[in-house]
Amino acid sequence: MVSINNVTELIITGLFQDPEVQKVCFVLFLPVYLATVLGNGLIVVTVNISKNLGSPMYFFLSYLSLVEICYSSTVVPKFITDLLAKVKTISLKGCLAQIFFFHFFGVTEILLLTVMAYDRYVAICKPLYYTTIMSRTVCHHLVAGSWVGGFFHSIIQIFITIPLPFCGPNVIDHYFCDLHPLFKLACTDTFVVGVIMFVNSGLFSVFSFLFLVSSYVVILFNLRNHSAEGRRKALSTCASHIMVVVLFFGPAIFLYLRPASTYTEDKLVAVFYTVITPMLNPIIYTLRNAEVKNAVKKLWGKK
Repeated sequence: MVSINNVTELIITGLFQDPEVQKVCFVLFLPVYLATVLGNGLIVVTVNISKNLGSPMYFFLSYLSLVEICYSSTVVPKFITDLLAKVKTISLKGCLAQIFFFHFFGVTEILLLTVMAYDRYVAICKPLYYTTIMSRTVCHHLVAGSWVGGFFHSIIQIFITIPLPFCGPNVIDHYFCDLHPLFKLACTDTFVVGVIMFVNSGLFSVFSFLFLVSSYVVILFNLRNHSAEGRRKALSTCASHIMVVVLFFGPAIFLYLRPASTYTEDKLVAVFYTVITPMLNPIIYTLRNAEVKNAVKKLWGKK
């Protein structure tokens, strides 16, 4: 079924209505986005150039940072420029494209975090077989699988949204296009597509989060058999991963597992995982990882 839409352009309400508050947000969020791109870009370049960061853990970290840049860039640049615009608009096709790439990179990140947890499990629980299990070919396949998984998840979201008819109103009560606010504008019952979205996004996030938590519980349990120095190093690495997982999944689960609302608090929660979290990840990994810090100092100190 192909829908006939009277709506071709959507108006975005934004985060706040007060022009002065929007200017303050512009001043705050522009440096955050630049720090996100520069920080994650620094990790990507450092890992790919430094000979000391050739292990699978850093291979996955470089792709995670690359995905963070792409993920943040699907929302934040337009969000920032809209803060200075009196009327914030986006075409319906542009809205669907933003939804596709937002979910594509978001789920790719979830799968990469899962791959990184598996990598740490093998390194700590099966150290004698680590190089065999986590060969370069396997690492490339795991990364490729993460991208493919993100694509199929996102294409499902688009396939359930395209048939919906949009005949007015055309105002999205959010600062970017996402499924919940867009479904409110459909001129039909969205219960079924809402259930599909709930399963595809909400339950997927919950099960992925539970799997990651379970993985780290197993890892921490197996650390009892390691030396004090081995436990310290492994705990430091796992702590970084756990912090990133909690920062990413907490807000996402909060929004996608509850009924849609128009509360400003929901928008602020979305700001946290679309704007703030991508900036924090490189900070968390570099501050808690001596090898990354040393590689950055050694590589960029020469420059």
